[in-house]
Amino acid sequence: MKDNKQSVAASSIFASFFLTVVKLIVGLMTGSMGILSEAVHSLLDLGATILTFFAIKFGDRPADDSHPYGHEKIESVSALIETGLLFVTSIWIIYEAIHRIIVRNTEVEIAWYAFAVVIISIIVDISRSRALIKVAKKTNSQALEADALHFSSDIWSSVVVLIGLILVMIGIRGADTFAAIGVSIFVMMAGYRLGKRTINILVDRAPDGISDIIEDLVCKVPGVIGTSNIRVRSLGSRLAIEVCIKLSRKLSLARASDIKKDTEQKIKAQFQTAEILVNIDLIQLDDETIVEAVQALGVKNNIPVHDVVVDLLDGKQYISYDLELPDTLNMKDAHAIATSLEEDVKNELGEEIELNSHIEPLRNGAVLSSDVSENKMDEIMAVLKEADKEVEEISEIHNVLARKIGDKFFVSFHCLTPAEFSLEAVHEATNRFECLMKERMKTIKRVVIHAEPIE
Repeated sequence: MKDNKQSVAASSIFASFFLTVVKLIVGLMTGSMGILSEAVHSLLDLGATILTFFAIKFGDRPADDSHPYGHEKIESVSALIETGLLFVTSIWIIYEAIHRIIVRNTEVEIAWYAFAVVIISIIVDISRSRALIKVAKKTNSQALEADALHFSSDIWSSVVVLIGLILVMIGIRGADTFAAIGVSIFVMMAGYRLGKRTINILVDRAPDGISDIIEDLVCKVPGVIGTSNIRVRSLGSRLAIEVCIKLSRKLSLARASDIKKDTEQKIKAQFQTAEILVNIDLIQLDDETIVEAVQALGVKNNIPVHDVVVDLLDGKQYISYDLELPDTLNMKDAHAIATSLEEDVKNELGEEIELNSHIEPLRNGAVLSSDVSENKMDEIMAVLKEADKEVEEISEIHNVLARKIGDKFFVSFHCLTPAEFSLEAVHEATNRFECLMKERMKTIKRVVIHAEPIE
């Protein structure tokens, strides 16, 4: 793409140079103000195409520390300069044309080569404008689009000059001069449209309707509740899109991250070359329960919270929960963190709520364990069988595993429970089983029970 852009820009330089020289020679030979205005117009095109070539060359440089969004706006600056040149040249041509009309210096020598140069100019301009606009659309290059506009305006201005020459040939004096004024007005109109678009890009004006398109795309992503702060600006051939998505604060960080990625992919599918930034705003939903609110505040404070219980007594609300903090903390620091979480809960749910929290140590790293001796394993199995006799809900114990960490034992096993039992009933049964094992063998630190339904 880069080579195509530079190649078509370079070929435009040669075309503009050729037309400038030929028109200038014929204009001076015939005295045609229309052809001379075309020569000046082509000279402007030559300068514009040279400017376009270097704008593309430097604008295609990759992003760096000083230009994190790339260098493509150099093309917009180039297009703005070209627009200024269009206006300056058009005003000069109008001034010269009016001067000729006032002093009645409108003698024009009509020769075959005057018509030939205008016709050749039209053919070259058609060829160049088509080549430029084709590459401009493929690469979304504003500089090439501006260059194509120059050559397109040349086509119509050459047609006007040709009509002026024909009118002069049939005896209508001054037609050539008025044709030059018409060319200049046409060029200024084209320059105004180009300049307006270029300035909109340089001042970061969002393309019309694009925010609505992005909002519609994003709101279709599962999990997204709404959007805010949609910002779009042009980087030249690309767009920079920033959007904030609203998600339920009940979501885990992993789930929120997945939704963010889904949103980015959704936008990327529509705007493939865009630079996309998606921010997350976690909000409280109207249907959020008290348990979910406490858990969400735990996530906000980066504290795992579980076993949240809410109960009412004599019109007063009580909330209790377990929270996990790193086992490397001392009691003072751990209590300060727990107190901070309690303050957040009361600020949101009300000061009148009675809170009770239980702090559990959380091991963040792996610990070394060792095999259990045969004697200790027999002791553990005996305790396990005794507990199994007392907890009727649990049957067919299998996959028993025991390991030693320090001077404590960790036991895990699989078992079967009736499929129709509620989750709460199964949880209560496994808790009783764990307590019985710990009572009978004090060195057991933890029992992990994986319950499966009886098919």
